[in-house]
Amino acid sequence: MDLGRKHQPDYWIIVICSILLAVGVVIIYAIGPALKVTTNLSGSYYTSRQILAIVLSIVAFTLTAKIPISKWRQYSKWLVVFALGATFLAIILPVNPAYPAHRWVRFGSISFQSIELVKFAAVIWLAGFFARAIKNNTIKDFGKTYKPLLILLLITGVLIAGVQSDLGSTAVLIAMMVIMAFVAGFPLKRIFALGGVIVILLILAIIIFPYRRARIESYLHPSSNCSSASGYQACQALIAVGSGGIFGLGLGHSVQAYGYEPEASNDSIFAIYAETFGFIGSVALVGLFLALFNRFKNVAENIDDEFSQLLIIGIIAWLGTQTLINVGAMVGILPLKGITLPFVSYGGTSIVFSAGAVGLVFQLSGYTKRNSLSQNDNNKRRIAYEGGTYGRRIGRSRNPDLSNSQELEEK
Repeated sequence: MDLGRKHQPDYWIIVICSILLAVGVVIIYAIGPALKVTTNLSGSYYTSRQILAIVLSIVAFTLTAKIPISKWRQYSKWLVVFALGATFLAIILPVNPAYPAHRWVRFGSISFQSIELVKFAAVIWLAGFFARAIKNNTIKDFGKTYKPLLILLLITGVLIAGVQSDLGSTAVLIAMMVIMAFVAGFPLKRIFALGGVIVILLILAIIIFPYRRARIESYLHPSSNCSSASGYQACQALIAVGSGGIFGLGLGHSVQAYGYEPEASNDSIFAIYAETFGFIGSVALVGLFLALFNRFKNVAENIDDEFSQLLIIGIIAWLGTQTLINVGAMVGILPLKGITLPFVSYGGTSIVFSAGAVGLVFQLSGYTKRNSLSQNDNNKRRIAYEGGTYGRRIGRSRNPDLSNSQELEEK
């Protein structure tokens, strides 16, 4: 695969991610005294581990930004095999009584969540899968495209949503699959059929597990379930968000972190952030995420390679869906899912693999075509990239044998 001539990458991606990481450290440091009271750990415990996670994330970012994209694509199957192996290892290993779900691979004091590796491997493999389907003109073929997706969906439902009881991450993986399929030009009828299968599996996942039924009931009737185990966290999150008002209570003045809001440092960190910085701060944080995803979108629009475009779209779907689920649950517009806020929540595995995904986008941002066109000639840019990702069926009007200027002339 030839990405063309390399130029300066988009350093704004690093700037925005660094700000998000800094926000997470500041919040965790500020609620350190509260965490000490509720966990009997030192006030610096969470902060030091978060800083260590950031150091590891820098290593992950550097590796994915430096190792050529073609290598990631070439070894994507091995990544998937390794991710499945980690998942099975997490399932068979003894669980921590404090966190009884089979989601962690533990070796002494070292642990990581296998699902984060699954997300990373899946987004690369899916990009290659759809890129091959486009190249071989099999995107509409039932046996070669639709059937493998159904099998993948069933495996995801059984292992992740069923055995590991992680419906939030299942939703992220499904969003990646569906959005990438749509962008690749997958027939809409089959996307709707795939959606039907997803709805059926979702209903089964809720019916089979009583605690999920309780969460849905708490979501539908929040005020009447605040004292129940299923509704307590969601209600406390709303109290935290509401207590922040317009400008927030200020750093070190969180009340909900003192044992009222469960998982204050990770799943519920947005609620604590809103309590601390208020509505204005919350809007600013959401704005940072939107700015980051917009930078990703610009790279996808301006790169002349279908695999790379699909990879970036998948990463946007991954991090964007995770952000939406976390923030939506904290403000009461979505059911509680127990999923981290990218780069901000406490949790080393999530930060490391999210940084690894960003490293892939950063690498690709150094191979975009936009520098070869006049920055002021928006009409030419629109024509030149008319066949790009956001035309949905990517690559449909591009002849790879023609140069950029030749394409402009012919069109």
